[in-house]
Amino acid sequence: MPATRPLPFDLAGHTALVTGANHGIGAATAAALAACGASILLAYWRLNEPVDPEMPDTYRHDRAASANEVVDGIQAAGGKATAVEADLADPSSAPVLFDAAEAAFGQVDILINNASGWIPDTFKPIQTDRLGRSLQPVSAASIDRVFAVDARGTALLIAEFARRHVARGASWGRIIGLTSGGPLGFPEEVSYGAAKAALENYTMSAAFELADYGVTGNVVYPPVTDTGWVTPQVAESVRNSKEHIHIASPAEVAEVIAYLASDLAKLITANVLHLR
Repeated sequence: MPATRPLPFDLAGHTALVTGANHGIGAATAAALAACGASILLAYWRLNEPVDPEMPDTYRHDRAASANEVVDGIQAAGGKATAVEADLADPSSAPVLFDAAEAAFGQVDILINNASGWIPDTFKPIQTDRLGRSLQPVSAASIDRVFAVDARGTALLIAEFARRHVARGASWGRIIGLTSGGPLGFPEEVSYGAAKAALENYTMSAAFELADYGVTGNVVYPPVTDTGWVTPQVAESVRNSKEHIHIASPAEVAEVIAYLASDLAKLITANVLHLR
């Protein structure tokens, strides 16, 4: 999955760990960073979801795929990449991923927290959302699944990044998270929104605490992005919305992430960047 166009950022000599990199924004980000010269560890976890008649089969298929096809595309384009399947809900996964990246390419200095345990849940007594897609009630299971990846998993990856970065006396680093929803809530995806709010907070803390070590920390809030789930009904909803402007491609979002990872963005930190 190559970037849509050549990017003017030089990341040669850097190693990036990108989570959720088997499809969508994660895969596009891995390809974009590799096109800029970075070596990439693609972390992924295959999800076998039940069929939802209102959700495109391609989206379910992509979430269940490995990252091998993405790795092959990067290597075919001359980039360096390898993939590791790891469940970020497992607290032991963070050091495993960093060890794998170091063994393959060297020290990780770019961390992209993109993976999500997303499931749609709600406080309302309904079974489908406004577009007819399946919902489930908020429960311990729905909370734990999303928070284990988006919140706790993110925090543990940042902690592992920081520990290794400081221990080796490094002076350059990038932490970039992906969010949606956040502190103002996310109706019909309430646990997802709350977990992303935690991701934002962890990343902002890292931006301030690690600034003296040359690390920037930012969060990208993409517009509606067609990672395979955008149906004609979703597209129509965006066109009629006063909140949304664009339906982006994963590659367009990845270009912003690549910029934030570059030296051109060295003064940009502790921000949540809303893309429209």
